[in-house]
Amino acid sequence: MRLNVIEPLMPTLVEKPPEGDGWIHEVKFDGYRSQIVKDETGVRIFTRRGLDWTAKYRDLAKAASDLDLESAIVDGEIIVLNAAGLSDFGALRKAITSRQHDL
Repeated sequence: MRLNVIEPLMPTLVEKPPEGDGWIHEVKFDGYRSQIVKDETGVRIFTRRGLDWTAKYRDLAKAASDLDLESAIVDGEIIVLNAAGLSDFGALRKAITSRQHDL
């Protein structure tokens, strides 16, 4: 079955996280929100607005195709880390065009 992009989960900035067992928390990284879709037709990677960026993320698409899964939709942030371990948007933009292995 061919999977479709789903409505992405978008983070909300708050002063402090909500409390209780009914919440899942996510760190907001400085990158591109994307979805990796793997199904019987292969792997596709979409931006949060639904643009197909598989060609821009060719190494990530290859890595996703190697996963031992029949199908999946992974919703997350594509980032590049700097030497301090923080997401670096400028480095991300460079990696897309010339340093795919950094993604």
